Order: sequence, then structure tokens, then C-alpha cells
Amino acid sequence: MRLPDSAHTERPWRIHEFVQDFELEDVWSFRTPGAGPDDFPVMLDAIRTSGGFARQAPPVRFLFAVRWTLGALLGWDRPATGLGSRVRPLRDRLPSDLRDTVDASERNGSPFTPVYRLENEDVRELANGTVHGVMHLGWAPAPDGGHELRMAVLVRPNGRLGRLYMALIAPFRYLIVYPMLTRQWERAWRERGVRTAAGS
Repeated sequence: MRLPDSAHTERPWRIHEFVQDFELEDVWSFRTPGAGPDDFPVMLDAIRTSGGFARQAPPVRFLFAVRWTLGALLGWDRPATGLGSRVRPLRDRLPSDLRDTVDASERNGSPFTPVYRLENEDVRELANGTVHGVMHLGWAPAPDGGHELRMAVLVRPNGRLGRLYMALIAPFRYLIVYPMLTRQWERAWRERGVRTAAGS
């Protein structure tokens, strides 16, 4: 479910210290019935067990395939456009207490590079010829008294091209990508115990 920007900006997360020059593009929530304040690692593990960020529904895979094809044709994804080349990685802004919380090489099939992880935050980033993007997963109190997963997407568009790109993909994010991601991750939460029992 889409949330107002305040659902992200008013939470006391560390991410706010490092993204003052990014624009908050989206805030989305994922229902996790019965979750408690310490269940963020359980939710992240459920997402990984269900296929992680690399596993997507066929319509979403198709959209990403189109995007990667366009990127290859137009040069959006060349190494010179990425982290450490066109843009300075967000990881470079981190204080020492956050830098060693993740292994930046563990991408697990995702285009995102891990930045840091805490008991209630997981942050990843990517960069290409269109944007420098940050995905923030946070654990927050839910309206029903429990806790829920929240995802915020923050971007630094690369000039006019980046702004046009973000405007063009907005309908696909809201109508296809986010609703399908919601179903996938909420199902991962519901089925977490079933998968654990099956694998034991």
C-alpha cells in the first residue's frame, strides 16, 4: 500500500543522515500480521528464502528485461555510469559504525549493492546513466498495533534524462511492480514457517 512521505521522513532512521541530496520518490508498506518489534530480521530472511530481490513475477521480469535491453542499447548501464564512476557510492558517506554491517559484494542476484543493515533498517543502492537510487527497507509500528515492513525509494536523477525516465516508469511501478512485489513479500511473511519446516 502506498503511504505518505511522512511515513518515512518522520521515522528516526539513520538513513536521513546520508540522503539530504536525494528525492523521496515512493513510500510503500507491506503487511506482516502478528509481527513484533524484533521481527525485522525474520522478515528479511523470509524475503531471501522466497527468492529475494532476484525472483519476480513474470510481468515484472518482462519489464526489467525491457529495461535492461534499452539500457544496453542506449549505454545506460555501462561501468562508467555506475557506482564509483559517475557517482560516489552512498557507502562512502557512512560513519565507521555502519560500514561493516554488510558485505557489499553479497548482491544475491539483485542489481542493488548493500549499503548497511541495522536491527530496523536495510539499505541498498544502484546507479546507472539515469539515476542514483537508494532502496530503504525499514521496520515500523503498524496501525493494527503490530509492526510492518516499509520500503522507501530515494533518487538522484541524472539531469533531464533521469527525470524523464522516472516520470515514464512511474505508471509501471504503481500498477505492476509494487503491487506484485507486495503480494510476493506478504506471502513470504505468511509462509515463512511453512518453508522453514519443509527445509528441516
